[in-house]
Formats: sequence, C-alpha cells, structure tokens
Amino acid sequence: MDQKTIVVIIFIAMYFVMIFFSKFRVYAALTAALLMMITGIMSIGDALGAINWNVLMMIAGTMVVVYYFIDSKMPSKIADFLMKKSKNVMWLIILISLFSGVVSAFIDNVATVLMIAPVGLAICKKLDINPVPVIISIAVSSNLQGAATLVGDTTSILLGGYAGMNFLDFFWFKGRPGMFFTVEIGAVATVFIMMLLFKQYKQKVDVNEKTEVRDYVPSVMLLLIVVLLITVSFIENKPEMINGIICMSIAVLTIVQDLIRNRDTKRVIAAVKDVDYETLALLLGIFIVVQSLTETGLIEDMANGIIKAGGGKLFLLYTILVWASVLISAFVDNIPYVATMLPVVRAISLSLGVEPYLFYFGLLTGATLGGNLTPVGASANITAIGILKKEGHEVSFKEFAKIGIPFTLTAVTTGYLFVWFMWH
Repeated sequence: MDQKTIVVIIFIAMYFVMIFFSKFRVYAALTAALLMMITGIMSIGDALGAINWNVLMMIAGTMVVVYYFIDSKMPSKIADFLMKKSKNVMWLIILISLFSGVVSAFIDNVATVLMIAPVGLAICKKLDINPVPVIISIAVSSNLQGAATLVGDTTSILLGGYAGMNFLDFFWFKGRPGMFFTVEIGAVATVFIMMLLFKQYKQKVDVNEKTEVRDYVPSVMLLLIVVLLITVSFIENKPEMINGIICMSIAVLTIVQDLIRNRDTKRVIAAVKDVDYETLALLLGIFIVVQSLTETGLIEDMANGIIKAGGGKLFLLYTILVWASVLISAFVDNIPYVATMLPVVRAISLSLGVEPYLFYFGLLTGATLGGNLTPVGASANITAIGILKKEGHEVSFKEFAKIGIPFTLTAVTTGYLFVWFMWH
C-alpha cells in the first residue's frame, strides 16, 4: 500500500468520525495525526513544523480575555442600551442580532453566543415571548460576522495565517474591498430577511432595569488586542508569531491585574479552564493531517480534480467552490474543511495562473456562512441549541431551517456576487 492510499484512508476515517461521532472529533484528529507519524508519512519534526502556533496562541489568548469580558457584565450593559433604542420587539431582535454580529467580528463565535444569548433569554422572559427565534438569530448573525475581520473567527485566522494577511487586509486589500465589506453587505441584506421573519413582533419594549458593569478592564483589554493587531500589521518583516504573542501577553496581563486587584485565584483557574482546549487540540491534529496531504501530493491531485470538473473556466470553478463549501459546511465543521481546502484552492489558482484571492474569499464566504443552514453546521449553532434545551425548548431541524436557510442563501448570494465582481 503506497503512502497516498494510507493518507486517504486515515483522512476519510477521521472525517467519518467527525461527521457521525462528533463527540470524538478531537480524538479523531489527534489519532489521525499520530498515525501519520507512526506510518512514517510525517516525521515528528515535520509534524511540529506543520502546526500553526501563531493561530493557536491567538485563539487561546483571546478566549481568556473573553472570559473576563463576559464576567464584567459589559455585554448586558450594551444590551440595555439597545433596548432603549428599539421601537418594538421586532427591531429589538434585529438590533440584538446585529450586535451579536458586531461582537463576533472581534471575538470567537461560540464565545459571542455564550455572551449574548443570556441577554436575549432575559429579554424574552421580561417581554414574555418565545426565545427560540431570538437565540437562533443571535447564533446565525454571529456566524456571519465572524469572517469580517482577522480575529473574528478561527477560519479567518486560518486564512490570514496561510495567505500572510494582516488585520487591515480584511478591510482593504491590494486596492480592493476585503472580506469585511463582503460580510457587511451580506449582513445588511439579512436585515430585510429578519424584518420579514419577525414582522409579527410589534409589541412595544418597556424595560427599566439597568445593568451595572463590574469591571471595565476586560473591555479595555479586548480593545487593546484589536489596536495592537492593527498596529503591528504596519510593521514589515515582523516575527511570524507576533499576533499570537500579542493575544497571549494581553491574556496574561488581564489575569495578573485581576489577581492583584481581587486576590482570588479561583477566578484565574476558572478563566484558564474556560479556554476551549478541544478546539485547540482539534486544530493541532488537523494542521498535521493537512500537511500530510500536501507532502504526498494529494492536495495537488484534489486541485486538478476540481479544475477538471470546472473545465478550467474561472467563473464555473469559483461557483463550484463557493456553493460546494456551503453544502459541505452545513454538515461538516468548517474549521477542518477550511484548513484542508486552503492549500487546494492555492494549487488551483497556480494551475490557472491567477492570484488566489478570489478563491480564498469565495472559500471563506461559502464555508463560514454554510454552517447556518443546519443546527449542527457550526459550533455557535450547537451552543445556541444547547442553551435553549436547558431552558426547556427543543429546537427541531424545521424550526431552525425557517431562519437559517433564508438567512444563509441571502448572505451567501450577496457575498458570492460581491467577491466575483471585486476580485475576478
């Protein structure tokens, strides 16, 4: 059995477990990575070199700061402001969803849902309305806006690391609008969808309770992360792991100042425990597996297969990539999918003799938004469904699809067309 066959078998087995036994997806990725080394396809040194430590440090550092941000009650304070500005419940739902999206542009999607969903639930209880559509809207808006900036979503971090893009490149890149504008145009389009979906919620909003913010330091720290990431993006020949070092340093600084002020080690332990180690381990394994695909020439084979399916026609290839990514991401976690496809689309662009950015942005548009088609297509959706279940609300596939499908089709179509006209 040759190396390509071994890698394909391991890769397919890993994805099979991820799809049908999602509880074991981390073990699947780590086992697959280990098998790549045991079979001699990757040496230990090559495996360690394949891991994007910058990405892992960015995610871990940001998660620590997010823990303190949630604990500070600042999100609830902002929600109070949104309630005051809402004409009725329909606009309150829309504003909370958009707020969720704005937060998600700078913070992990799951963390955003965990942060905003309790606010949505509290509002629904006060106004005596069904929380299911509200929480679903928060989740799908979070998924949409995560791709707007370099730090908003793991898939964005993966693209930024792979393509060598900095924070500002997501706004304006090579003289053209970047992913930020692609996402925001889609977000604006979804406002009209939400107006149709929630047109029956015409009740007036009358809430007088006020939230007191416990600590403003975490908010400052999150802003500091964003400012520093923007600042270093202007520095040439900077260290490869500078973004990860920034996020980890701010996380340590946040912990230290909290420890000095409150002298409570339990909070520090809770913050460290709150980091999503499963996602970090999952990515670690996937980095090694994807590098194995590259080393054995399978990425190039996949690229050639897609080119053959598209007949070498740029628009057809782009269309296949975007909409196939939507369908695949509706059932498969978009993190391993994007990690796998980035080298594939680069190989496609090289074969066609064109710059890869059309395909990069098309991939991110389809893969990020496609998760909103189903309740299991994105971690944020799974989190939202879990929150509702704890509140005694079982969400059916049909119930989720009523919001997820029109939301996804509108946002993807808008982004798909915008990227094509801007980047082909």
